[in-house]
Amino acid sequence: MTPPTSASGKSNRGFASMDPEKQRAIARKGGESVPNEKRSFSQDRSLAAAAGRKGGEASQGARKKPDN
Repeated sequence: MTPPTSASGKSNRGFASMDPEKQRAIARKGGESVPNEKRSFSQDRSLAAAAGRKGGEASQGARKKPDN
């Protein structure tokens, strides 16, 4: 089954096809979903940096050669 299309021939489904104001309203809700006190990375830069390092180490772990 093909997705519904508008008169211009483009799909009228999905986020990108919405009018910009509706996109902003939906995006705004995502930013409001977590209370400020729960946004630990925005409150503590060192915590965010540590998490980034930890993720980098985990993703690079398989590429490192073992020490002999």
